[in-house]
Amino acid sequence: MPVGLTDHAWRDQLTREVHARPFAHLEPSERVTHIALYTGEGGLEAERAHVGELCRRYGKPPPADGANFHMVNLGDFRLRWERHTEFATVAFYAREAAPLRDDGKLDRFAHMPIERVPRDWLAGLPGELLVGLHLELEARDAPELEQDPETIAGLMQVENFAGAQVSGGAAVVWMNFWVGADGFGRVLVRDMELRPRQAGRLVQRLCEIETYRMMALLALPLARRHGGEISALGERLRAIIEEMSRNEGVESEQRLLGELTDVSATIERISAETNYRFSAARAYHALVQRRIAELREARTEGFQTFQEFMDRRLTPAIRTCESTQDRLDALSGRVARAGQLLRTRVDVTLEAQNRDLLESMNRRAKLQLRLQETVEGLSVAAISYYLVSLIGYLAKGSRSFGLPLTPDQITAISIPVVVALIWMGMRKVRKSLRRGRSAD
Repeated sequence: MPVGLTDHAWRDQLTREVHARPFAHLEPSERVTHIALYTGEGGLEAERAHVGELCRRYGKPPPADGANFHMVNLGDFRLRWERHTEFATVAFYAREAAPLRDDGKLDRFAHMPIERVPRDWLAGLPGELLVGLHLELEARDAPELEQDPETIAGLMQVENFAGAQVSGGAAVVWMNFWVGADGFGRVLVRDMELRPRQAGRLVQRLCEIETYRMMALLALPLARRHGGEISALGERLRAIIEEMSRNEGVESEQRLLGELTDVSATIERISAETNYRFSAARAYHALVQRRIAELREARTEGFQTFQEFMDRRLTPAIRTCESTQDRLDALSGRVARAGQLLRTRVDVTLEAQNRDLLESMNRRAKLQLRLQETVEGLSVAAISYYLVSLIGYLAKGSRSFGLPLTPDQITAISIPVVVALIWMGMRKVRKSLRRGRSAD
């Protein structure tokens, strides 16, 4: 470490990352069995423990704690285990040529390295088999191979396969992208002038092309399953929008809003089921294209190249997934816009109803005020009548005091005074009540 400088806490970890999964060094002849197991995002500890068990059977060190990659020579074969985000790959290598048949020709893809692996250990591997490949890496001095389409088709066990010169002409590769009767696909690599590291990189890329292709295609069944459901949801949305245009009242609009909510919930359910898988499909498809580009393939007469094979077979499947995702996103946007429009219409209708209700309430309040004023006027008259009557009785009793006014005169004079006082008192009470309501 340079004097006076402090390493970042992750410096060593990040430096080791680019060297964490080295390529195998392969020298033709080499035979390889590659399998990929879909396990989801869990199960790393179980896989590491299972690989460690096999290593201990052969007296070899198990993977380190926290490791997601392990390569070890177990004598009869070499093991390469690699853990990815949602799948694991296991490869078995044997440095040998294919056995010879009775006629002296190579018996390619017979007695592959996986046959040397303990059956009970293979049966206990976590996950489900998604990819199985047998790969023959033939030396340049191996018995001559007739490279005509009929001969290669017989080796590949299928009519539709890919073949090309790769690595700048350093090898010729044929790959069937198929599952044969033994449960494995086939890859035949004929060495021309491969170097050990170059051969290891080539074999790894070929295995990754098939693995990533299958991982990308995991989204296709989802796209097919939900395609019809998305179409049905689109028709249902169209019917809702048509009914919205008829404007049949608040009750109808509220019912339509409920139907829109149900459609939106269904879309969200489908999105939750497919979003991750569709995104992963795009990422895996990009990796397939990247690995094919790294092959640096050149056409071999009579065979379709890897790029042509993928353009005709894989790319349309990925386009189907992308189209389904686009349809789902567009439908979600249409539902959101229709829901917003319908909620706006419901709000406008409710506001109009509230306005009419407030106007009705205002009319009733005005009528009530007028009635109250009428009652207040009657109340003033009634109270004044009783008070003036009391004053009249008092005036009759005032004769004994020798007042100069007669009782009728006193009564007449008191009437305007009593009415004025009572009116002023009620006005004051009314103002007090108004102030109290304003304070509330």
